[in-house]
Order: sequence, then C-alpha cells, then structure tokens
Amino acid sequence: MRNMSHYRAEDAEYMADEYDMDDVDDDMDEEFHGRYMGGSESDVDEFDYTNNRVADTSAAQARRGKDIQGIPWDRLSITREKYRQTRLEQYRNYENIPHSGEGSAKDCKNTNRGGLYYEFRRNSRSVKSTILHFQLRNLVWATSKHDVYLMSNFTVIHWSSLSCTRSDVLDVSGHVAPAEKHPGSLLEGFTQTQVSTLSVKDRLLVAGGFQGELICKNLDRPGVSYCSRTTYDENAITNAVEIYASPSGAVHFTASNNDCGVRDFDMERYQITKQFRFPWPVNHTSLSPDGKLLTIVGDNPDGMLVDSKTGKTVASLSGHLDFSFASAWHPDGVTFATGNQDKTCRIWDVRKLSKSVAVLRGNLGAVRSIRYTFDGRYMATAEPADFVHVYDAKNGYEREQEIDFFGEISGISFSPDTESLFIGVWDRTYGSLLEYGRCRNYSYLDSLF
Repeated sequence: MRNMSHYRAEDAEYMADEYDMDDVDDDMDEEFHGRYMGGSESDVDEFDYTNNRVADTSAAQARRGKDIQGIPWDRLSITREKYRQTRLEQYRNYENIPHSGEGSAKDCKNTNRGGLYYEFRRNSRSVKSTILHFQLRNLVWATSKHDVYLMSNFTVIHWSSLSCTRSDVLDVSGHVAPAEKHPGSLLEGFTQTQVSTLSVKDRLLVAGGFQGELICKNLDRPGVSYCSRTTYDENAITNAVEIYASPSGAVHFTASNNDCGVRDFDMERYQITKQFRFPWPVNHTSLSPDGKLLTIVGDNPDGMLVDSKTGKTVASLSGHLDFSFASAWHPDGVTFATGNQDKTCRIWDVRKLSKSVAVLRGNLGAVRSIRYTFDGRYMATAEPADFVHVYDAKNGYEREQEIDFFGEISGISFSPDTESLFIGVWDRTYGSLLEYGRCRNYSYLDSLF
C-alpha cells in the first residue's frame, strides 16, 4: 500500500488531494459545506448541534421525504440527481496500476439492483467517524445490533443506537501504556498513536497503528491489556487486524503489515505464535471458518491462499488488475471474496481456484471493505465513498441493494445477529454513522429506536 507512515499534520489533507468534493464545483461546494449550516432562520433547528438528536435523521423523517443525511437540497443550487451524476463523472479512483479500473470492466457480471435487504433506520450526525489513511477503511465494528465501535479523531468510541449515546473507550492522542504485565508487552506503551486499522469482536478490541503498533484492550476490564510493536521497519504500518477464536476456544488475532509480514497473536497467553513473510506488503488477511486457510492480499494483483499453520502457498489467485485491500470468507468455508482497486470484488471457490466464479463491479472506485452476514445470506462491499452494495450471496450474487449517500466511507459492519448494518461516513459537514436494519416480514415501531 502507499506508505503514509510519516504523515501527521495533514490528517484531513489527503482527502483533499485525492478525493475531495471541492473538485466537483467550488460554488456548489460552498453551499454544500457550510453556507446553510448556521445561518438559516427557517431551519435553524435542523442544524442545532446543542441537541444532537435534532441534527440526526430518523426512519420516520426519511419516509416523509427528508434527506437521510440532512442535506438541504431544496436550498442548494444543484439537485441531488445532478450532483450524483457529477460525482460519478469526476470522482478520481486511486490506482497503483494505471487504468486498472477500465481493464476490469469486461469481466463483470450485471446484477439486478432492485434488492431491498436492509432499510434505513437512522443517521447519527453526532457521531463523527474519521479516517487517517485513504486506503484503509476498517474502522467500524458492531458487536450487537445496538452496539458499535468506531474511530473518531484520536479516540475509539462506543455508540449505542438504542440510547443514542456515545462513550470514549480508548484515547490514543496522548500516552497509552498497558495496565497489565505480560511477557513481551511493551510496558512503556506508545505516545500519539495514529490508528490505521481497528477490530472489535466479543470483548476484545485491537487497534493497529502507522508505526506497527498494536494496542489490545479487553472491553470488560479497565485500561489497556497489551501493547506490542510488530516491527521497527520504517514501513511498518498495520494494514488490517482480524480477531478469531482458535479450535481450542482461545482468542487470537492476525495482523497484516506493510513490512510484508503476517503475525498471529494468542490473547490467552499474550504472545505471538506464528509469523509469515510474503513477497509484498500485505494489506488484508482472512482466516477460513475451519481455520485451515488464510487469504492473503496486498500490493500485487495476484492474491494467495496459504496454509494457516505453515504459511506455505496452496494456490495463487489471479484475475485482479491492481492492488487488493479487502477479503472475507463466506461462513460456508467454500467461497471467499477479495476487493481490489480495479473497482471489483471477485468471488472465489476453493474447489476451482483457476479463476474467480464472479466479478462484481462498483460505481466510483476501489472495493475497500467486504463483510458477510453471519448466516451467509448477504455480502456487503464498500467503495471509498458514496456507495455500499449488499448482495444476495445465497442466490449467486445475481441481485443487490445499492445504498447511496455522499461522503468517504470509514468502514462497514453487520451486527453478529445480522439485524443491523452500520456505515461510517467521513465528511467535514455531513460526517456521521448510518444505521440500517434487516428487512423482515414484520417491522419495528419507530418509537423503539
């Protein structure tokens, strides 16, 4: 991945360089990003940040016609449809290999976009989701249908969608040191950690940093449990972390780093158990449900399927045209998906790995996050901005729901019970947390949310 381990002050500037909405239309941008945010007497309550709930959008308000993000299109000099078209035409997808997005188009299957699997529930603008690296978008994690953890500036926060309240869980802006003593843990801790990736599962939270830092916190215990630096290589950024339970029931996590290393940590004994090296920086790793195979993707068009015990290559994954940043296994353990900067998500079958069985294409850019529901029914993919796609995995990815909004995507997460889908949106004005609920034959009363 692009090495950004030395940047500090420009924690928002990279977006301006790569993707900012300013590129579309300066006049429109002035209106979109602030002219009405404090001065309109007629709708001053809509933007009253002293009352966070007023600035949010509920399902009932959306049904009555309010924009889900609270964007006042009726007072702007451009319609939503026109602005969407302009974004589609002018958004610049980042590519490490030039023209990869164009080259991949011929392989893609056409999906029916009429699916409706998750319905809008709430947009919480009081929750500001942020990103520090434009290629890494795994900063939102749900642990129940009402509980979600995400990065907001230099703090990991917990948001309860039930009570609409936030609480700070881990502040990394200053000095962080472990409150427990474990062999190999860096007792001196870290100062001003720049969090590049995050993972939360059950009661464990692991944050990875730009300098190879790993900070582990048990959510049911005060303080930090464990600190480790995976490497002192100058290109050490932690690109991804995946938490899983080993066959014995012990909690482990796998860290993927820019120094070409993948490391496995045992959180029962707080120590590294395995370390593998690959020919290129590893951007994401996924473990198969049976724990036997690892999907490895990174700064190479080809991915790998490797033996999780030995790190030996089982198969090469050929088809993508650029670098990959996302992967995920279907719960059936037979199929898995990879996401690439060539704007595609490829579906693979372990029984025939010579070529992918399906190629799914986004609208604007790279596929930077992939998630399956626990029951395997749906798969969600996130582009860098504006679009999340939810595919009907059970029926061969023939049909999808396209969730359409404006802003960079910091992460996506299904709740473990599959009932909720959370989407982190990074934007100077409209940054928020979007919440969708699984469509059922019954519906909840709005008053319950």
